[in-house]
Amino acid sequence: MSYSTIRYSLADVAKCNGKNGVRTWIVIHDNIYDVTDYMQQHPGGPELIDEYAGKDATSEFDEFGHSSDATKMLKKYLIGELEDEDKRVNRIKKRAANGIKMKGEDKQKRRPFLRLICGKCTC
Repeated sequence: MSYSTIRYSLADVAKCNGKNGVRTWIVIHDNIYDVTDYMQQHPGGPELIDEYAGKDATSEFDEFGHSSDATKMLKKYLIGELEDEDKRVNRIKKRAANGIKMKGEDKQKRRPFLRLICGKCTC
């Protein structure tokens, strides 16, 4: 993405949920896509996209195993990216959803294991 990319917050994305004539935006890998004009063409039907309208759909997009063609097609609908703070918040939420804790005591407990793997590092 270039330095001139428009940045939006998760709150901005949430407002674009496709309801009441509003456009439909989704987030995939911290990029924001306006998929309003694509929904009727989606092979799985518009309902699948509608379920994630105004939300981060990264996990679902990846889990389904979309083709490289689908990933390339997304570029056509790219309108911006998440603000840096919301990217950070998203990463924390994804780690928590996957059972990965990264704060305080849990991080300290992990360090001896990492030292075994990487040698003398300051992880």
